[in-house]
Amino acid sequence: MTAQPPIKHLLGIKGLNASHIQTIFETADNFKTLLNSPVKKTPALRDITIANLFFENSTRTRVSFELAEKRLGADIINFSSSSSSVKKGETLIDTVNNILSMKVDMVVMRHPAPGACMFLAKHIDAQIVNAGDGTHEHPTQALLDAFSIREQFGDVAGKKVVIVGDILHSRVALSNIYCLQLLGAEVMVCGPATLIPKHIANLGVKVSHNLQEALNWCDVANMLRIQLERQDQRYFPSLKEYSNLYGLTMDKLNRLNKEICVMHPGPINRGVEISSDVADSDQSIILQQVENGVAIRMAVLFLLGQQRL
Repeated sequence: MTAQPPIKHLLGIKGLNASHIQTIFETADNFKTLLNSPVKKTPALRDITIANLFFENSTRTRVSFELAEKRLGADIINFSSSSSSVKKGETLIDTVNNILSMKVDMVVMRHPAPGACMFLAKHIDAQIVNAGDGTHEHPTQALLDAFSIREQFGDVAGKKVVIVGDILHSRVALSNIYCLQLLGAEVMVCGPATLIPKHIANLGVKVSHNLQEALNWCDVANMLRIQLERQDQRYFPSLKEYSNLYGLTMDKLNRLNKEICVMHPGPINRGVEISSDVADSDQSIILQQVENGVAIRMAVLFLLGQQRL
């Protein structure tokens, strides 16, 4: 973004370097100060029009992006595939070109197909922000997660972070691995063998199938939900068994001789991957993640939008 060379799109963490991420974080610091002030808006993007294209259901991410856009003074077009011509067979390119004919500058897109944002970036003249593409990446979630760790500990470098749960179907996990490693953290994934990709160790992460051992190792536990909507077969006998083995409870935390930081990208399945008393405990920074999501998305949109002004 201000690093060289600047990036035109945010398609994934894999396209960034540590300098890009630090620039985003420093910009987000300023926006978080703004968000905690009496005047929460800036006209920084008042001449920019942003289209939010969500081809998958979303509440948290969509609301977070929309609030970030409004705080920056941008004009917004909201698009939902469930009430559009996509239902009539219109292609992705035609849909987006029709929206771009309205003089849109930026597109925030969530799509069920991995690589959809990259495909779009090659075919249209607008800046693309990936809000999640299939099981591929979810870069702003990874950025806000790492930003929250930085806020909690002062730095991400040297921290031990375990990502627990459905790694196989998770775009959050992949983006987090890339982001945390760029910032110097150690990463472990933990879950049943059926939900851990076979060659994930090739990314330089540790692999564990024992949650208590992973908790003993880590400084931060990022708990992922089981993504039943992306599973076409059974990967474990029952949710009850999964919860017993991989659900984070206060009993498991109390067995540790230290306090760890607990995170969750949401939405939470209370009583499955995390118990209510853990989610609401002092060790949880889940609500801080939500707050930081707006500041991070403001930073990304602002840095990309400055290139069009």
